[in-house]
Amino acid sequence: MKTAFAYWNKRIAPVFDTTQQILVVEAESGRINNETHETLPEEFPFQKALRLRGLGIWTLVCGAISAPLHEMVTGYGIQVVPFVAGDLRDVINSWLKGGLDQDAFTMPGCYRRGARRLRGMQNILMETNIMNGRGRGMRGGGGRGQGQGARGRGRMGGPSMAGPTGNCICPQCGQIAPHKRGVPCAEHKCPQCGAVMTRQ
Repeated sequence: MKTAFAYWNKRIAPVFDTTQQILVVEAESGRINNETHETLPEEFPFQKALRLRGLGIWTLVCGAISAPLHEMVTGYGIQVVPFVAGDLRDVINSWLKGGLDQDAFTMPGCYRRGARRLRGMQNILMETNIMNGRGRGMRGGGGRGQGQGARGRGRMGGPSMAGPTGNCICPQCGQIAPHKRGVPCAEHKCPQCGAVMTRQ
């Protein structure tokens, strides 16, 4: 079976929605038979899902992933193992041994109960969508047609629980920086790789 590992700079990519690189691993009985590096489309989420299907992927191991894209990928019968972090090779080796449930490979702020959710994940994905011009959040929309009366929304269209504190995170390399009150994370560039920061 083929498993795809979304990565950036030899680590699991923090946000799958903006990821273009995957390592496809074909393994059997805990042993790797073949590995190939593949590129994903960057324009539209459904193209990523179609690409995974075309490659014959059975399982996707990734970092954070938005609910719409998660539904697209699983809609093609692909299992998604989200909110994984760490060195790419370490994650692969642990996956082959069935050990990805270890806390060592959990994204910061994530806890493993049920469907595995990430606290504050709506903040990251909302700002990522705004940055990419889609203007919609994870669930229930938010985008066009909603004014000041939209329930649960804060500045920049994000959840009101974002608040003035917290951190900004780079969706490309995972660099974390303190959030500056009154200044959206999307207005800052990552000091490490230059990508636009998003809210953690």
